[in-house]
Amino acid sequence: MKKLVIMLTAPVVVSFGILFWIYQINMAQGFGGDNTLVVYNWGDYIDEELIDEFEEETGLKVIYQTFDSNEAMLTKIQQGGTAYDIAVPSDYAISKMIEDDLLIPIDYTQLENFDNIDPRFLDKSFDPGNTYSVPYFWGTVGIVYNPELVDGEITSWNDLWDMPLENDILLADGTREVMGFGLNSLGYSLNTTDRDELLEAEKKLETLWPNIKAIVGDEIKMLMANREAAAAVVWSGDASEIMYENEELTYVIPEEGTNLWFDNLVIPSTAQNVEGAHQFIDFMLDAEIAARNTDYVGYSTPNQAALEFLDEEVVTDERFYPSSDVTDELEVYENLGKRMNAYYNELYLRFKMQSK
Repeated sequence: MKKLVIMLTAPVVVSFGILFWIYQINMAQGFGGDNTLVVYNWGDYIDEELIDEFEEETGLKVIYQTFDSNEAMLTKIQQGGTAYDIAVPSDYAISKMIEDDLLIPIDYTQLENFDNIDPRFLDKSFDPGNTYSVPYFWGTVGIVYNPELVDGEITSWNDLWDMPLENDILLADGTREVMGFGLNSLGYSLNTTDRDELLEAEKKLETLWPNIKAIVGDEIKMLMANREAAAAVVWSGDASEIMYENEELTYVIPEEGTNLWFDNLVIPSTAQNVEGAHQFIDFMLDAEIAARNTDYVGYSTPNQAALEFLDEEVVTDERFYPSSDVTDELEVYENLGKRMNAYYNELYLRFKMQSK
């Protein structure tokens, strides 16, 4: 753990802004405490006005930091240099964190609003009994496409191969997502550990390259909204944002099946303000707060009580709020273990290197 030390050898005028920046760094690097809450979340994944309201309501100062992948988040928390009080990992990452003793159990006596969560989003395989995690957002992986640029209706993963989509498909850059739809297109589980099935999926994905325009990150939203491609493999929340920017587009959950994902609030073992962490979780579970956050983020909320505060047009849209008949047939990513995760990454990297 390193402190930031500034030595002044001559009179220097230090602005309040610089002093506050120094304070933020020190606090985030392990100097948090009873009056501070350090939150680690995905980028653009909360309505920041709610942070201001939480600070005003509790008197706590929130230091908010972001990550762009579960792997980056895991590495940072494993290193232990930063005392995060709240993190927002996805399902399989939660399982890994539990396995590595990186989480503190949730004290449900401190959560008055937990009953707002829809029971069908609880007790999942990555955290049985929700001992360590509280649902934040959920969704699917699917295909967003522009019907005006596509010859027919897309209903299947295999349509990405079968339709005339040369140089017209974007892929979100994610190992499990890309390997997953390759596996699903063949009728295999996206959690398979069968190496023959994985190799078959890799080979099939390589045949998609003539249709792939690019594998990209957050810019996928802008590119699709601007009609730079006809179709894209994305998370449902990104699809919602894209469709907000361009109403021509639509989103489909492919008929072969796909990933049902969950991002949950957890308390890392590094936490120095466990009480404040529970206050934050309970604040985010409030029905009206959850509804406002959902309006801002655009992803599907597991907060059943929040649905009455959302537009009926939103919560009845089965592309983003599919029925239990649909979600029961989808798969949650499982933690496949270090060796198998490395193999997935190896195959995905090899696939990416085949780009034209």
